[in-house]
Amino acid sequence: MNCVVLAAGYATRLYPLTEHFPKPLLKVGKKTIIDWLVDDVDRFGKIDRFTVVSNARYADNFLRWRSDKALGRDGLIPTRAPIEILDDGSTTNETRVGAVKDILFALENANLSGDLLVLAGDNVLDFSLGAFVDYFERVDGSAIMRYYEPEPALLRKCGVLELGEGDRVVGMVEKPAEPKTHWCVPPFYAYRGLTPAKLRDALAKGCGYDAPGSLAAWLCEREPVYAFEMPGRRYDVGDLESYRKISAQYEGFKD
Repeated sequence: MNCVVLAAGYATRLYPLTEHFPKPLLKVGKKTIIDWLVDDVDRFGKIDRFTVVSNARYADNFLRWRSDKALGRDGLIPTRAPIEILDDGSTTNETRVGAVKDILFALENANLSGDLLVLAGDNVLDFSLGAFVDYFERVDGSAIMRYYEPEPALLRKCGVLELGEGDRVVGMVEKPAEPKTHWCVPPFYAYRGLTPAKLRDALAKGCGYDAPGSLAAWLCEREPVYAFEMPGRRYDVGDLESYRKISAQYEGFKD
């Protein structure tokens, strides 16, 4: 299994903090956001390669991070699996490629195919992704996460799913005006047998490309996709105030 980390966003709501620096490399507690994710997944020994998709503005930051991590500088933990950094070529928020097209970019440029774990590189979790990967290995299709969101206003800002028998996803809509359920989808996905040709075909037939969950929404109407209930909390570092709160909360966080 390979892992693609989506890190090509511009985090404009965190300016000026992220105007010249990528959000995934901001520190939360003792680690950067991306280190929390990558170190967690790597320790289970199931990932063959990490591919981080950045943009032209921040690619050099990630290349330096990879070098420091490989050498164990500044307390960084080297990964068992190699890390590749890809630059998708975009330079502004207005010209961004879009999350699903960045997945395709990774598949094509890193020569990836097969089972693929996709992670948004700017989210903080208080639980391990190990149980989610184990769940994916047990089901006969792709897998996404779900959590109960009581607030309709927040549901309208994320992917919302409908569940059928055996936790199979029977419908999913990104940012619905009228949410049909309270099951919200965080940006963590495990895709079964994903190839560049399959993703190109989905995009050609109308699959959305900006929101990361658009691919899962497209696939669930055509093949088995199952939803794993999130075993903890996810924190979206959306603006400066949320970053301060999450950083304070994680100050004493340990692996």
